[in-house]
Amino acid sequence: MKIGIPRALLHYYYSPFWVSFFEELGVEVVFSGSTDKKTVDLGVGISVPEICVPIKIFNGHVLKLLNTDVDYVFIPRMASIEKGKYFCPKFMGLPDMAKHSIPDIGGRLLTMDVQTRSENIATPEMYYSLADRLGVSEKQIRLACKAGARNFKRFLKLCIEGRTVSEAFEALKVPDGQAKPPVKIDGLKIGLLGYVYDVYDEFVSMDVTGRLRQLGVGVLTFEMLSRQELSRYVRKMKKSLFWTFSDKLLGAAYKMFRERTVDGVIHVTAFGCGPDSFLGKLLEIESEDSGIPFMTVRIDEHTGENHLQTRVEAFVDMLKRRNRTTGGESL
Repeated sequence: MKIGIPRALLHYYYSPFWVSFFEELGVEVVFSGSTDKKTVDLGVGISVPEICVPIKIFNGHVLKLLNTDVDYVFIPRMASIEKGKYFCPKFMGLPDMAKHSIPDIGGRLLTMDVQTRSENIATPEMYYSLADRLGVSEKQIRLACKAGARNFKRFLKLCIEGRTVSEAFEALKVPDGQAKPPVKIDGLKIGLLGYVYDVYDEFVSMDVTGRLRQLGVGVLTFEMLSRQELSRYVRKMKKSLFWTFSDKLLGAAYKMFRERTVDGVIHVTAFGCGPDSFLGKLLEIESEDSGIPFMTVRIDEHTGENHLQTRVEAFVDMLKRRNRTTGGESL
Protein backbone atom coordinates (compact mmCIF):
# COMPACT_ATOMS: atom_id res chain seq x y z
CA MET A 1 0.00 0.00 0.00
CA LYS A 2 1.16 3.52 -0.84
CA ILE A 3 0.09 6.67 0.98
CA GLY A 4 0.80 10.10 -0.45
CA ILE A 5 1.69 13.04 1.79
CA PRO A 6 1.48 16.50 0.16
CA ARG A 7 4.78 18.37 0.54
CA ALA A 8 3.01 21.44 1.87
CA LEU A 9 1.55 23.02 5.02
CA LEU A 10 2.35 21.03 8.17
CA HIS A 11 4.42 18.47 6.29
CA TYR A 12 7.23 20.85 7.26
CA TYR A 13 6.69 20.10 10.95
CA TYR A 14 4.86 16.82 11.50
CA SER A 15 6.26 14.64 8.70
CA PRO A 16 8.84 13.00 11.01
CA PHE A 17 5.92 11.60 13.01
CA TRP A 18 3.68 10.67 10.08
CA VAL A 19 6.41 8.96 8.06
CA SER A 20 7.54 6.79 10.97
CA PHE A 21 3.91 6.04 11.87
CA PHE A 22 3.01 4.75 8.41
CA GLU A 23 6.29 2.93 7.81
CA GLU A 24 5.89 1.08 11.11
CA LEU A 25 2.57 -0.16 9.70
CA GLY A 26 4.31 -1.44 6.58
CA VAL A 27 2.97 1.35 4.38
CA GLU A 28 5.11 3.04 1.72
CA VAL A 29 5.08 6.85 2.03
CA VAL A 30 5.22 8.91 -1.16
CA PHE A 31 5.79 12.66 -1.17
CA SER A 32 4.53 14.94 -3.91
CA GLY A 33 7.88 16.51 -4.76
CA SER A 34 9.05 20.08 -4.35
CA THR A 35 6.83 23.05 -5.13
CA ASP A 36 7.33 24.55 -8.59
CA LYS A 37 5.42 26.87 -10.90
CA LYS A 38 3.32 23.99 -12.23
CA THR A 39 2.31 23.02 -8.67
CA VAL A 40 1.19 26.57 -7.96
CA ASP A 41 -0.73 26.82 -11.22
CA LEU A 42 -2.50 23.50 -10.55
CA GLY A 43 -3.58 24.68 -7.11
CA VAL A 44 -4.66 28.12 -8.28
CA GLY A 45 -6.79 26.51 -10.97
CA ILE A 46 -9.03 24.67 -8.48
CA SER A 47 -8.98 27.13 -5.55
CA VAL A 48 -11.17 30.13 -4.84
CA PRO A 49 -9.21 33.35 -5.48
CA GLU A 50 -9.60 34.66 -1.93
CA ILE A 51 -7.86 31.77 -0.17
CA CYS A 52 -4.22 32.13 0.94
CA VAL A 53 -1.39 30.87 -1.27
CA PRO A 54 -0.29 28.04 1.12
CA ILE A 55 -3.70 26.40 0.65
CA LYS A 56 -3.52 26.88 -3.12
CA ILE A 57 -0.10 25.24 -3.11
CA PHE A 58 -1.42 22.40 -0.95
CA ASN A 59 -4.19 21.75 -3.48
CA GLY A 60 -1.59 21.61 -6.22
CA HIS A 61 0.40 19.00 -4.33
CA VAL A 62 -2.72 16.89 -3.78
CA LEU A 63 -3.44 16.94 -7.51
CA LYS A 64 0.14 15.83 -8.23
CA LEU A 65 -0.27 12.87 -5.87
CA LEU A 66 -3.60 11.89 -7.43
CA ASN A 67 -1.78 11.57 -10.76
CA THR A 68 0.46 8.87 -9.28
CA ASP A 69 -0.34 5.32 -8.17
CA VAL A 70 -0.84 6.11 -4.46
CA ASP A 71 -3.76 4.35 -2.82
CA TYR A 72 -4.59 7.24 -0.49
CA VAL A 73 -3.70 10.89 0.04
CA PHE A 74 -3.31 11.66 3.75
CA ILE A 75 -5.04 14.90 4.78
CA PRO A 76 -5.58 15.00 8.57
CA ARG A 77 -7.99 17.45 10.15
CA MET A 78 -5.74 19.55 12.38
CA ALA A 79 -8.06 20.91 15.08
CA SER A 80 -6.26 21.51 18.38
CA ILE A 81 -3.20 20.30 20.27
CA GLU A 82 -3.57 22.63 23.24
CA LYS A 83 -6.47 23.52 25.50
CA GLY A 84 -8.17 26.70 24.36
CA LYS A 85 -6.06 27.09 21.19
CA TYR A 86 -6.71 25.93 17.67
CA PHE A 87 -5.27 25.67 14.23
CA CYS A 88 -6.29 28.06 11.48
CA PRO A 89 -9.92 27.33 10.41
CA LYS A 90 -8.65 26.35 6.97
CA PHE A 91 -6.63 23.55 8.56
CA MET A 92 -9.68 22.35 10.47
CA GLY A 93 -11.68 22.24 7.25
CA LEU A 94 -8.89 20.96 5.00
CA PRO A 95 -10.30 17.43 4.38
CA ASP A 96 -13.71 18.95 3.52
CA MET A 97 -12.19 21.51 1.17
CA ALA A 98 -10.24 18.73 -0.54
CA LYS A 99 -13.30 16.53 -0.84
CA HIS A 100 -15.44 19.23 -2.43
CA SER A 101 -12.91 21.15 -4.51
CA ILE A 102 -10.38 18.60 -5.77
CA PRO A 103 -11.68 16.47 -8.64
CA ASP A 104 -11.53 12.68 -8.36
CA ILE A 105 -10.17 12.52 -4.79
CA GLY A 106 -13.22 10.47 -3.76
CA GLY A 107 -12.30 7.29 -1.88
CA ARG A 108 -8.60 8.08 -2.01
CA LEU A 109 -8.91 10.66 0.78
CA LEU A 110 -7.49 9.34 4.07
CA THR A 111 -8.24 11.54 7.05
CA MET A 112 -8.56 11.57 10.83
CA ASP A 113 -8.95 14.21 13.51
CA VAL A 114 -5.99 15.58 15.48
CA GLN A 115 -7.45 16.96 18.67
CA THR A 116 -5.73 16.75 22.03
CA ARG A 117 -5.17 18.93 25.08
CA SER A 118 -1.43 18.44 25.01
CA GLU A 119 1.10 18.82 22.21
CA ASN A 120 1.34 15.04 22.00
CA ILE A 121 -0.04 14.09 18.58
CA ALA A 122 0.87 10.44 19.21
CA THR A 123 -2.32 9.56 21.13
CA PRO A 124 -3.30 6.17 19.59
CA GLU A 125 -7.04 6.73 20.00
CA MET A 126 -6.89 9.50 17.39
CA TYR A 127 -5.61 7.03 14.79
CA TYR A 128 -7.85 4.03 15.47
CA SER A 129 -10.25 5.24 12.75
CA LEU A 130 -7.53 4.47 10.17
CA ALA A 131 -7.19 0.81 11.19
CA ASP A 132 -9.82 -0.71 8.89
CA ARG A 133 -8.74 1.16 5.77
CA LEU A 134 -5.09 0.33 6.38
CA GLY A 135 -5.84 -3.28 7.30
CA VAL A 136 -4.12 -3.11 10.67
CA SER A 137 -5.08 -3.71 14.29
CA GLU A 138 -5.36 -1.22 17.13
CA LYS A 139 -2.29 -2.82 18.70
CA GLN A 140 -0.33 -2.08 15.53
CA ILE A 141 -1.62 1.50 15.65
CA ARG A 142 -0.30 1.87 19.21
CA LEU A 143 3.14 0.56 18.23
CA ALA A 144 3.19 2.86 15.21
CA CYS A 145 2.37 5.86 17.40
CA LYS A 146 5.32 5.01 19.64
CA ALA A 147 7.64 4.82 16.63
CA GLY A 148 6.34 8.13 15.32
CA ALA A 149 6.72 9.79 18.72
CA ARG A 150 10.36 8.67 18.97
CA ASN A 151 11.22 10.11 15.57
CA PHE A 152 9.32 13.35 16.22
CA LYS A 153 11.09 13.79 19.57
CA ARG A 154 14.43 13.40 17.83
CA PHE A 155 13.37 15.95 15.19
CA LEU A 156 12.50 18.52 17.87
CA LYS A 157 15.83 17.89 19.60
CA LEU A 158 17.73 18.46 16.36
CA CYS A 159 15.92 21.76 15.87
CA ILE A 160 16.56 22.99 19.42
CA GLU A 161 20.26 22.26 18.90
CA GLY A 162 20.21 25.06 16.32
CA ARG A 163 19.10 23.46 13.05
CA THR A 164 16.41 24.76 10.76
CA VAL A 165 13.55 22.39 9.91
CA SER A 166 15.19 21.58 6.56
CA GLU A 167 18.50 20.79 8.27
CA ALA A 168 16.75 18.65 10.89
CA PHE A 169 15.01 16.67 8.12
CA GLU A 170 18.40 15.93 6.60
CA ALA A 171 19.87 14.99 9.99
CA LEU A 172 17.08 12.45 10.53
CA LYS A 173 18.39 10.47 7.55
CA VAL A 174 21.53 9.42 9.45
CA PRO A 175 21.81 7.42 12.70
CA ASP A 176 21.40 9.29 15.96
CA GLY A 177 24.63 11.00 16.97
CA GLN A 178 26.08 11.04 13.45
CA ALA A 179 24.35 14.16 12.14
CA LYS A 180 26.40 17.16 11.06
CA PRO A 181 26.62 19.81 13.79
CA PRO A 182 24.30 22.80 13.38
CA VAL A 183 25.58 25.76 11.38
CA LYS A 184 27.26 28.37 13.60
CA ILE A 185 27.75 31.88 12.25
CA ASP A 186 29.41 34.52 14.40
CA GLY A 187 28.29 38.11 14.08
CA LEU A 188 24.97 39.30 12.72
CA LYS A 189 21.92 37.27 13.74
CA ILE A 190 18.38 37.64 12.42
CA GLY A 191 15.20 36.25 13.93
CA LEU A 192 13.26 34.62 11.09
CA LEU A 193 9.58 34.31 11.98
CA GLY A 194 6.95 32.61 9.88
CA TYR A 195 4.86 29.47 9.65
CA VAL A 196 6.98 26.51 8.60
CA TYR A 197 5.20 26.17 5.26
CA ASP A 198 6.00 29.80 4.41
CA VAL A 199 9.65 29.69 5.51
CA TYR A 200 10.74 26.22 4.37
CA ASP A 201 8.95 25.82 1.05
CA GLU A 202 11.91 27.02 -1.01
CA PHE A 203 9.73 28.04 -3.96
CA VAL A 204 7.49 30.21 -1.79
CA SER A 205 10.20 31.84 0.32
CA MET A 206 12.89 31.67 -2.37
CA ASP A 207 14.98 29.79 0.21
CA VAL A 208 15.22 32.76 2.55
CA THR A 209 17.21 30.80 5.15
CA GLY A 210 19.79 29.78 2.56
CA ARG A 211 20.01 33.34 1.29
CA LEU A 212 20.65 34.70 4.78
CA ARG A 213 23.35 32.08 5.34
CA GLN A 214 25.00 33.11 2.04
CA LEU A 215 25.07 36.68 3.35
CA GLY A 216 26.92 35.50 6.45
CA VAL A 217 23.97 35.91 8.80
CA GLY A 218 23.00 33.60 11.66
CA VAL A 219 19.33 32.59 11.79
CA LEU A 220 17.09 32.03 14.82
CA THR A 221 13.66 30.48 14.25
CA PHE A 222 10.85 29.49 16.60
CA GLU A 223 11.55 25.76 16.35
CA MET A 224 15.06 26.36 17.72
CA LEU A 225 13.51 27.43 21.03
CA SER A 226 12.17 25.11 23.73
CA ARG A 227 8.52 24.99 24.72
CA GLN A 228 9.41 26.78 27.95
CA GLU A 229 11.15 29.60 26.08
CA LEU A 230 8.22 30.00 23.71
CA SER A 231 5.71 30.26 26.55
CA ARG A 232 7.76 32.42 28.95
CA TYR A 233 6.26 35.75 27.91
CA VAL A 234 3.03 34.57 26.28
CA ARG A 235 1.71 33.00 29.49
CA LYS A 236 1.95 36.39 31.21
CA MET A 237 -0.55 37.92 28.77
CA LYS A 238 -4.10 38.45 29.94
CA LYS A 239 -5.24 36.78 26.73
CA SER A 240 -3.03 34.96 24.23
CA LEU A 241 -3.75 34.35 20.55
CA PHE A 242 -6.27 31.67 19.63
CA TRP A 243 -3.99 29.96 17.10
CA THR A 244 -1.35 27.46 18.20
CA PHE A 245 1.43 28.29 15.74
CA SER A 246 0.74 32.02 15.84
CA ASP A 247 1.23 31.77 19.59
CA LYS A 248 4.55 29.99 19.09
CA LEU A 249 5.74 32.72 16.75
CA LEU A 250 4.62 35.42 19.17
CA GLY A 251 6.45 33.70 22.03
CA ALA A 252 9.60 33.48 19.92
CA ALA A 253 9.27 37.15 18.95
CA TYR A 254 8.87 38.28 22.56
CA LYS A 255 12.05 36.42 23.51
CA MET A 256 13.98 37.86 20.55
CA PHE A 257 12.87 41.44 21.12
CA ARG A 258 12.82 41.59 24.91
CA GLU A 259 16.00 39.61 25.53
CA ARG A 260 17.70 41.25 22.52
CA THR A 261 19.02 37.95 21.20
CA VAL A 262 18.96 39.13 17.56
CA ASP A 263 20.02 42.18 15.56
CA GLY A 264 16.85 42.26 13.49
CA VAL A 265 13.65 40.33 12.79
CA ILE A 266 12.10 39.28 9.48
CA HIS A 267 8.49 38.08 9.37
CA VAL A 268 7.59 35.94 6.35
CA THR A 269 3.83 35.90 5.86
CA ALA A 270 1.38 34.91 3.13
CA PHE A 271 -0.98 37.49 1.66
CA GLY A 272 -4.48 37.02 3.03
CA CYS A 273 -3.46 35.18 6.22
CA GLY A 274 -6.04 36.03 8.89
CA PRO A 275 -4.05 35.08 12.02
CA ASP A 276 -1.03 37.03 10.75
CA SER A 277 -3.09 40.21 10.59
CA PHE A 278 -3.06 40.07 14.41
CA LEU A 279 0.45 38.72 14.80
CA GLY A 280 2.05 41.21 12.44
CA LYS A 281 0.76 44.21 14.38
CA LEU A 282 2.02 42.79 17.68
CA LEU A 283 5.45 42.30 16.12
CA GLU A 284 5.49 45.91 14.91
CA ILE A 285 4.71 47.13 18.44
CA GLU A 286 7.50 45.00 19.92
CA SER A 287 9.95 46.33 17.36
CA GLU A 288 9.09 49.92 18.24
CA ASP A 289 9.41 49.25 21.97
CA SER A 290 12.73 47.43 21.67
CA GLY A 291 14.33 49.48 18.91
CA ILE A 292 15.28 46.27 17.06
CA PRO A 293 14.64 46.63 13.28
CA PHE A 294 11.75 44.63 11.87
CA MET A 295 10.68 43.83 8.30
CA THR A 296 7.66 42.01 6.91
CA VAL A 297 8.02 39.99 3.71
CA ARG A 298 4.57 39.27 2.32
CA ILE A 299 4.34 36.56 -0.34
CA ASP A 300 1.72 35.31 -2.77
CA GLU A 301 1.65 33.32 -6.00
CA HIS A 302 2.92 36.37 -7.91
CA THR A 303 5.92 37.19 -5.70
CA GLY A 304 9.15 37.33 -7.68
CA GLU A 305 12.53 36.06 -6.50
CA ASN A 306 14.31 39.35 -7.25
CA HIS A 307 11.84 41.27 -5.11
CA LEU A 308 12.43 39.10 -2.04
CA GLN A 309 16.19 38.86 -2.42
CA THR A 310 16.57 42.61 -2.89
CA ARG A 311 14.58 43.36 0.25
CA VAL A 312 16.46 40.79 2.34
CA GLU A 313 19.84 42.00 1.12
CA ALA A 314 18.91 45.64 1.80
CA PHE A 315 17.73 44.73 5.32
CA VAL A 316 20.99 42.91 6.06
CA ASP A 317 23.05 45.82 4.70
CA MET A 318 21.10 48.23 6.90
CA LEU A 319 21.75 46.10 9.99
CA LYS A 320 25.47 45.91 9.20
CA ARG A 321 25.70 49.69 8.81
CA ARG A 322 23.71 50.17 11.98
CA ASN A 323 26.05 47.92 13.94
CA ARG A 324 29.12 49.67 12.57
CA THR A 325 27.81 53.03 13.76
CA THR A 326 27.16 51.59 17.23
CA GLY A 327 30.66 50.17 17.40
CA GLY A 328 29.96 46.44 17.19
CA GLU A 329 28.97 43.65 14.86
CA SER A 330 26.05 42.56 16.99
CA LEU A 331 23.86 43.78 19.81
